[in-house]
Amino acid sequence: MSEYHRLGPYVRQFLLQDLIADRNLSRNTQRSYRDTIRLLLRFIDQQHSTDPTQVTVEQVNADLVRSFLTYLEQNRTNSVATRNQRLAAIHSFCRFIARQVPELLDQVREIQSIPLRRSVVPCIAYLEKEEIDIVLATPDRSRPQGQRDYALLLFLYNTGARADEAAHTTLGDLNLGPHPSVRIFGKGGKTRLCPLWSHTSKILRNMLGPRLDGSREAPLFRNVRGQPMTRFGIHTLVKRTAAKAAQTVPSLREKRATPHTIRHTTAVHLLRSGVDINTIRAWLGHVSLETTNRYAQVDLEMKAKALETCAISQADPSPERTRIWRKDPDLLAFLNSL
Repeated sequence: MSEYHRLGPYVRQFLLQDLIADRNLSRNTQRSYRDTIRLLLRFIDQQHSTDPTQVTVEQVNADLVRSFLTYLEQNRTNSVATRNQRLAAIHSFCRFIARQVPELLDQVREIQSIPLRRSVVPCIAYLEKEEIDIVLATPDRSRPQGQRDYALLLFLYNTGARADEAAHTTLGDLNLGPHPSVRIFGKGGKTRLCPLWSHTSKILRNMLGPRLDGSREAPLFRNVRGQPMTRFGIHTLVKRTAAKAAQTVPSLREKRATPHTIRHTTAVHLLRSGVDINTIRAWLGHVSLETTNRYAQVDLEMKAKALETCAISQADPSPERTRIWRKDPDLLAFLNSL
């Protein structure tokens, strides 16, 4: 066994040194990579009867990785997107291995040659205005928990924050002055400043009460036990509230309501209100403008209105009534934003 390299020490270096100290990746990325390696070691243990402490780097070859990916899809019924996410984590781990053990470069190259599988990009799910209004109206605001639920849902809709971002927002991140705003820490350690509606500011003040004068490190949203809310708790809250709201608005039964659905809703509604794509990108904290452009593609209502503007009139046109699209700055701005 001495000529082989035990996998364990490299796993530890990768998770603690490379991901955290060197690359400073987000908490969710760290957990995703950790879970991938955990699943891989469990697979090796079950399928090859090898104790995780005895697994060597040499065992993790391209054939084993392909078998692992098949196991994910067939035995765990993972989607193509999840399969690709696990493979990306393995690719990253292998690049780290190659830097530490150059003699295994050929083995690593074979694993790196395993491609990500193409998948259909799902349509963006979002709520119409009347649907999000009903969701916001669902919590019982006569009770403290209902006040918290309403404030959290309104905060998500106002800011477009991810569940993890909302869970880690503190009192010190809030500015409830004349121009209210909130500082949000997003993916990759990036920070953005998001404006708050005056109504959101008022609701947050009412929810916090005396807590406003407390520690600036205290969480903005707490659960019924007074502990910081987690992203899982926020997911549960949104799902539970949407299910109750669906009793009033049947269309909600056809939609999978999550914090990310509310994030998409924020983007689409901002777009419909005339906010430009670059502002929405900064609002949501997208790195690439291409990601934000997807919202323009899903908003069929705006496209239909644009086509109506360009349509040829069936009646005899007159110079006063004909709208020439090349001289319409609003339409040009819309087309340029696509």
